[in-house]
Amino acid sequence: DNCSSMLDVGKWPVFALLPPEELRLIRQACVFGSAANEALYVTVNDEVFALGTNCSGCLGLGDLQSTIEPRRIDVLCGKKTVSLSYGTGPHVVIATADGEVFAWGHNGYSQLGNGTTNHGLTPAQVSTNLLNKRVTEVACGSHHTIALTTDGEVFAWGYNNSGQVGSGSTANQPTPRRVSSCLQNKVVVNIACGQLCSMAVLDNGETYGWGYNCNGQLGLGNNGNQQTPCRIAALQGVNIIQVACGYAHTLALTDEGFIYAWGANSYGQLGTGNKSNQAVPTLINTDKERMVEVAACHTSHTSAAKTQSGQVLMWGQCRGQAVACPHLTHFASTDDVFACFATPAVTWHLLTVDGDDYLTVAQSLKREFDSPDISDLKFLVDGKCIHVHKALLKIRCEHFRVLLNETDEESIEIHQFSYLVYRAFLEYLYTDTINLPPEDAIGLLDLATFYRETRLKRLCQETIKRGISEENAITLLSAAVKYEARDLEEFCFKFCVNHLTAVTQTQAFADMDHELLKAFISKASRYGAFKN
Repeated sequence: DNCSSMLDVGKWPVFALLPPEELRLIRQACVFGSAANEALYVTVNDEVFALGTNCSGCLGLGDLQSTIEPRRIDVLCGKKTVSLSYGTGPHVVIATADGEVFAWGHNGYSQLGNGTTNHGLTPAQVSTNLLNKRVTEVACGSHHTIALTTDGEVFAWGYNNSGQVGSGSTANQPTPRRVSSCLQNKVVVNIACGQLCSMAVLDNGETYGWGYNCNGQLGLGNNGNQQTPCRIAALQGVNIIQVACGYAHTLALTDEGFIYAWGANSYGQLGTGNKSNQAVPTLINTDKERMVEVAACHTSHTSAAKTQSGQVLMWGQCRGQAVACPHLTHFASTDDVFACFATPAVTWHLLTVDGDDYLTVAQSLKREFDSPDISDLKFLVDGKCIHVHKALLKIRCEHFRVLLNETDEESIEIHQFSYLVYRAFLEYLYTDTINLPPEDAIGLLDLATFYRETRLKRLCQETIKRGISEENAITLLSAAVKYEARDLEEFCFKFCVNHLTAVTQTQAFADMDHELLKAFISKASRYGAFKN
């Protein structure tokens, strides 16, 4: 059971629709759209699914139907996605492990690169000028797309009103075109897009920008749009390794772990402590902590960064508040900042699980339950064996701490509980959870009472309450009385009274203990159950 490397998408509300067994299979995910109501995900079997409102056909399902149930995108199954980006149309673009580019969704400005302006309802390969190239990274602005190849070349297409395609004009670019001029013979290693601008980082640490610049987001010291790539001269002598673009601001990470920011700042997204725009790169004060990642998304004014020690900072627009200085969060990743504080709460890049097989403590223990491999104790119940580990039982249960200190037996026979119940109890000690039908949870309730396991007792009561029916209500009521589970008794009793006619016709009612029946009738009459 390889749940080790499952992706935690729990903070993204759109995934709340998926059952746990489906969530466990997710290895990559993306949440996008103007209300964060579109989602794509890839499972451990390389199947690709989509769910959400399907605005402009952005789910790639071949139609414009919204879907609350995940639907499979057949054409993408089996293709390993290495990079994904989306626009505000929205349009979606991916690069696969084979270096191919697929695009779908909104195409009003030819941002799908297929030479037309018809929306693309299914993923189609972007082929012009790219067929003999291997693309490793894609980035989208609001309605344009750029792609980075293994040779360090950049191709761009789509909306070009501000020069964001870098072609030297402001005419929209219907198919991929190599971005050359200043980038000719240069090797690009990282790309990013703001709403209407594009950025590229070179292998020598230089940074170039082109497109819209009215907020200073190109970092050139002026506010004029640029139709071809321009080097950020102010960063001379500084080695940039990663760049991230917000709606109208830019963050850059240096090889020494410093952060520079420039562009729009009305929400404090530059982290400078004020709200003045900056047309040149400004060094951000991050308390001398070395940074290893910067994060921003062209749909929002939120900024985030991660330190070498794994701490996550955020600033800018955070749930409507303007946070002008980097704020230390308790999050484990920059993704969590966008899930919880960005508006809309979309993913800033493709969420991907580290493919390692690391298991948490909880996962490791769960895996060893009832496994003979390194077990040093077995329980014999109803002639069946349950393999466990003394140390764990002592740590987890007071009863065993005492019992196992007084015995060095290798096997212990249990007579007062059934195999099913005893195994469920031991499994609970390894997993913190129980998984039993309500009738069997009664036996476990008895055991939990006997071993004074308060939390387990509560879990059993919850399971029983969830499973009560007219058929089993009397059985459950009798059990609650027997094991002195007061609130459960009350719950079962009220259920019986509310379903009195049906309950009194069951076999369990006919077989009910005489004393219990008398008590039930007298209590039910006090409740007014027999008044017409």
